[in-house]
Amino acid sequence: MDKKIVFLDIDGTLLDRNNRIPSSTKNAIKKLKEGGIEVAIATGRPPIWFSHILNELDLMNYVSFNGSYVVFNGESLLTNPLNSEELSKFVEFANEKEQPMVFLNEKEIYANHSSHPFIHESIGGMDLQHPPFNKTFHLENDVYQALLFIEEKDSPWYKDHSQFDYVRWHEKAIDILPSGGSKAKGIEAMLKAMGIPKENSYAFGDGWNDIEMLKYVGCGVAMGNAVIGAKEAADIVTNDVEEDGLYKGLLKLDLIKE
Repeated sequence: MDKKIVFLDIDGTLLDRNNRIPSSTKNAIKKLKEGGIEVAIATGRPPIWFSHILNELDLMNYVSFNGSYVVFNGESLLTNPLNSEELSKFVEFANEKEQPMVFLNEKEIYANHSSHPFIHESIGGMDLQHPPFNKTFHLENDVYQALLFIEEKDSPWYKDHSQFDYVRWHEKAIDILPSGGSKAKGIEAMLKAMGIPKENSYAFGDGWNDIEMLKYVGCGVAMGNAVIGAKEAADIVTNDVEEDGLYKGLLKLDLIKE
């Protein structure tokens, strides 16, 4: 049997609205592994925000930071940090507009505000704490992803900084990515390392940052709770995460059996 792999987004795909992994999802992943099918995470989160999920599901391989940091068999396979000089300029603009930022790498996360309501609201929605304060972290370390906290109604001045790409993941927060970066780029690197053809790859997702991934893999599956863009990019749409969407989608693809 040709080797296959399934890539799974976390929020809204693996995790339900209470940030828990449904029992049907755990069962589905167990069946995939028993059937010899590889399973990997593909998320916008930094590794330290999903290490507990890797442990709970006994997974090792992942695409994090929307493709900017990829780990295969416990070793970093792809690293693509933000350009430090351009990031410094970007931060100056954000500071002038009093819009807070968070900086992330594979081990650490810091905010340039000690406490900000937008950070509390968006990150807190994932049951995560406001990052500690460090105003100069981005000047002294590689940053694989930054977060800008800005409401949708405000002017998207950041788009003038075309050396980065931007994906909104909350009504008050956007991801800042290296230009051309995406989960698809990380998946491409992992497929090459594993020797798995693209047509034998599957991905499940629900967000705007999943669109490139869903288009790239052999079969993209949007959750029933996905944004319209993800549903349009996917090959099939499964049930809502609250309705055993992952399990039912894998059944539909004949990747697992009842």
